[in-house]
Amino acid sequence: MIQNKYDSKAKQESFKTTSPSVRSTFSSKKRSYLSTSVAFAFSILATTAQADTAAAEDYRAPATVDTSASIAALSRLTSLNDDKPLKVTVPTIQQFKTKSGVPVMFVQTTTLPIVDVDLRFNAGSARDGSIKKDGFGIANMTATMLEQGSESLDENAFTRAVETLGINLSSSAYKDMFIVSLRSLSDDQHLLPAVDLMTQMVSEPTFDEETLARNKARLLVGLQQQKQDPNSLASIAFSDALYGTHPYAHPSVGTLESVPTIQKQQLIDFKNKYLVAANASIAMTGNLTLEQAKNLAENITAKLPTGQAAAELPEPKPLTKAQHVHIPFPSTQTTVLMGQLGSKRATDPIAQQQQTNFAVGNEVMAGSDFNARLMTEVRQNLGYTYGISGSMNSMLSRGPYQIGFSTRNDKARAAIDASLEVINETLDEGITNDEMRLTTDNLKNSFPMGFASNAGINGLLGMMNFYQLPNNYLADYTNRIDQVTLSEVNQTMQDTLKPDNFLIVTVGQENPWEEKKATKKTSKK
Repeated sequence: MIQNKYDSKAKQESFKTTSPSVRSTFSSKKRSYLSTSVAFAFSILATTAQADTAAAEDYRAPATVDTSASIAALSRLTSLNDDKPLKVTVPTIQQFKTKSGVPVMFVQTTTLPIVDVDLRFNAGSARDGSIKKDGFGIANMTATMLEQGSESLDENAFTRAVETLGINLSSSAYKDMFIVSLRSLSDDQHLLPAVDLMTQMVSEPTFDEETLARNKARLLVGLQQQKQDPNSLASIAFSDALYGTHPYAHPSVGTLESVPTIQKQQLIDFKNKYLVAANASIAMTGNLTLEQAKNLAENITAKLPTGQAAAELPEPKPLTKAQHVHIPFPSTQTTVLMGQLGSKRATDPIAQQQQTNFAVGNEVMAGSDFNARLMTEVRQNLGYTYGISGSMNSMLSRGPYQIGFSTRNDKARAAIDASLEVINETLDEGITNDEMRLTTDNLKNSFPMGFASNAGINGLLGMMNFYQLPNNYLADYTNRIDQVTLSEVNQTMQDTLKPDNFLIVTVGQENPWEEKKATKKTSKK
């Protein structure tokens, strides 16, 4: 399956008619423990995300556990008597601008002798069409070829220089953003030549014709292989049906039809238009002083043309009625993606609080841990899938909200119906106060793990700088969780999710929306 720069989520009856086992499950969830979910705590902080999909169906009967019974061992854990509220100290962020006006966010860390740098441009695959109509894959191919030689060093020499220094230097294109990343030792003998290679990548790529032809041939092979992956097929079909003519509709990697048409001049045009100072931001974390960080940022941006900031992306239009898309695929499993348009990245305090409210409610309903309502009912009680979860992917324009899972072909419709029942029940009756408190505690306790490494810190800085979030965004994260109320969580869930208008994509042998025709038997005379 192609990843990252080859790119890298029916109206039902009320849940009041559901089985008693579902209701007892939801009431007993008050007493269950949430598993630690570090990744989720930052799914509302970081960029890019796809809906999780499972591989198969679980037919094992769930273990019977009395969740109301006390755990005897807890009475012997005397350390719990001294348990105190978690105090979190977020990294100190320093902000400045280069002479060319590029905003920089910097965090000094001295534990390890390394430096992480992210140079981000508002220049993802959503901009392909501005270079050439239906020019899908131009941003992705530009990112690929930045790593394949400069005017000073051909491809082999450039690769040798990177390997000799022992650095990580790469470029990637996503829907919204174009990222050039560097990790290097922080001493001058390594860092200065590493930054020189980074500036060569951005300022003087060669876009060699023979290399371009080779890249296109390899990419076409990957795209053909992608047709054999049901998850990729579902994701592509979902984006196409959800976004229509919007720039988010096409895959970042391009298509079998568009990739052969990519030309060198289009890559040059993309670089000249979007890889410019007016369109850039920098995140920097590592063993540097503030003065060294400023000098480093100036070196990185010195050769960038000033240019102009990218135009604002159009807003996609939400679906006004349910839509079902089925893709025939020879498999014993059916892959399912369901969802709708989500939200754009929130930049003001009110919208940020609403996104936090939704994140808490969605974790209760569709989180990846085994106590989430969808996981409990569709996996544990009904045995339709190994896993089911849903997430919001907020971007510059409205990103997708997706719920994904896989199940046996003959159980696909039943699994979809059961999932929609759980969603409608959650929206109609809301989550409980106990569920909300367990979730908020989990989010706050797992929050520090997100900046436990240089890479984690720098990823957060890059996201914040790209979306122009305020310096106190991280510091206020736990405050936003503390301000969550049950009524606001339930109201936000109702305002955001419209399951009656869900787009549902299925990839499998049988179309779950077609009624099976009874076979008529004829007697022989």
